[in-house]
Amino acid sequence: SSWDRRRPPPHLEAPPATQNFIIPKKEIHTVPDMGKWKRSQVPVAYADYIGFILTLNEGVKGKKLTFEYRVSEAIEKLVALLNTLDRWIDETPPVDQPSRFGNKAYRTWYAKLDEEAENLVATVVPTHLAAAVPEVAVYLKESVGNSTRIDYGTGHEAAFAAFLCCLCKIGVLRVDDQIAITVFLLFATFPFPVMRKLQKTYRMEPAGSQGVWGLDDFQFLPFIWGSSQLIDHPYLEPRHFVDEKAVNENHKDYMFLECILFITEMKTGPFAEHSNQLWNISAVPSWSKVNQGLIRMYKAECLEKFPVIQHFKFGSLLPIHPVTSG
Repeated sequence: SSWDRRRPPPHLEAPPATQNFIIPKKEIHTVPDMGKWKRSQVPVAYADYIGFILTLNEGVKGKKLTFEYRVSEAIEKLVALLNTLDRWIDETPPVDQPSRFGNKAYRTWYAKLDEEAENLVATVVPTHLAAAVPEVAVYLKESVGNSTRIDYGTGHEAAFAAFLCCLCKIGVLRVDDQIAITVFLLFATFPFPVMRKLQKTYRMEPAGSQGVWGLDDFQFLPFIWGSSQLIDHPYLEPRHFVDEKAVNENHKDYMFLECILFITEMKTGPFAEHSNQLWNISAVPSWSKVNQGLIRMYKAECLEKFPVIQHFKFGSLLPIHPVTSG
């Protein structure tokens, strides 16, 4: 774009004058509270969040992970932030403990993030938006798992998507030229290497896993966006993702196949047994049908489930109460 990189474009000179940033907090305490979330009108959290997910879904349609893209300064800073989290894992090795799961060293790692989150986010957010840092940083802290239970699940994944959504809302990420990058670079950088490294290193439990009925123990969004990448593929069909050879040959280009490869590395036994939902999906005739079905499933199994959404936090950028003007 034509504007000078050193200064923000005119519409981003300052946050909206009316914007009072607030520390996000939980608002859904009982099952009836779910109504507030599901009917939250535009520009409220549910509509904004799902809109963001669908915009990214559209942006990656038919694109390989390896396609050529220009990386903006903001994206470079985010990658550096994620690399810092990654380095901290190396500096915080698991401790010897009797129980196999939930290594307590994770709490040490998390404490460091808890302490440094605002400083990390401040490296990404320009100074004229510094007031937004404490609000945005909450979503980063929420996105890496729970330090009490040492678990990770789709609610944490949603917090990372919310983190990126907030950065779009304050203008740090500009949706236009960064859609595929947001998915490919950040989601492929974050849930894949960094989150998987956390999960493996500290043997994190799946949060609220539905066992064999869930799509995957830890992730959901890469399956949605990954199926969008494969829409109208000349030869790869949904039935191919249960074929080891097809997965091995194409996983570097397609997020969906990357997810499948990870599952087969982590789980033993017949695929139809350990990943029954995915096995069923492999029978769907087209990737666009898979994509539509996964979006419906994500809404029903993640966004509309109290155990997941009770942990979601709401602030000024993703509010639960309709914003009244005046």
